[in-house]
Amino acid sequence: MNLWQPDFQMRRFIIPAAKPTGLGWQKLPAGIALSLIAACLATVSVLRARSAQNPALPPSQINPAAQALLNQAIQALGGSAFLNARTLSSTGRIFSIADGVTQGFVQYQSAMEFPDKRRLSYGLGSKKGVTLINSGDQGWEIDRYGMIEQSQKQVERWKLANRYSLENLLRLVIHEPGTLIQKGGQDFVDNLPALIVDIIDARQVDVKLYLNSQTYLPMRIAYRLLNPQSHEWDEYADVYVDYRSIQGIQTPMHLIRYLNDERVAETFRFQVKYGETFPPGFFQPGG
Repeated sequence: MNLWQPDFQMRRFIIPAAKPTGLGWQKLPAGIALSLIAACLATVSVLRARSAQNPALPPSQINPAAQALLNQAIQALGGSAFLNARTLSSTGRIFSIADGVTQGFVQYQSAMEFPDKRRLSYGLGSKKGVTLINSGDQGWEIDRYGMIEQSQKQVERWKLANRYSLENLLRLVIHEPGTLIQKGGQDFVDNLPALIVDIIDARQVDVKLYLNSQTYLPMRIAYRLLNPQSHEWDEYADVYVDYRSIQGIQTPMHLIRYLNDERVAETFRFQVKYGETFPPGFFQPGG
């Protein structure tokens, strides 16, 4: 939609009403007339601002060859079972890595409600020292000293990783208006041949989905964003390996996180369960 269209339509509505018509308009006190004009102008400004903030986006454009690859990937993951799974619970270990050296690990217990809710508790032994809760744009951190709100940086980091997760990429992102999807070339991931699907999402982020050329299971999701502080590109990548069939869904049990080609974290899942029901308020601080 043209950005000026709401303004033009409003003028068609305003001008006849504001046109002098006999003595009725002339008898209006000056203060009332000015108030009416100001109100009309304010309405036009609001409509124009809304149009600028929410420009109409074209529907997603998917190359037929790329669509075929996406369909094969979704079927390989479990088809409708994968697409309809609303929750994911898991336990395991998370390893922190810096300069190629493992810095430490924690045991974790995680609960996810797609698309944007999680509750992650981690620590050592049976004591889960820290709990992170995220729900949309909100986030909290709970430890033995009490509860605080997550920093904006923490929340944004979680939202970024969650948006381009395996589940949300294939369920939501590829269907957003303004998305362009094409079949890419071929490459190798961990010495295995991979087919590439190139995605430019609605936020103009360049995403590459790597699929195993034999099984069509996702092997790697890579994307990059401009760092607002350094004004340089940050390259993110998540690698998915060790798939196992759980409740009819092919589930990666080993996840590796890269930042600028450096391995920064690894997650090993020991147990996974889909479809668990969580109590009301579970993804709130008091849950």
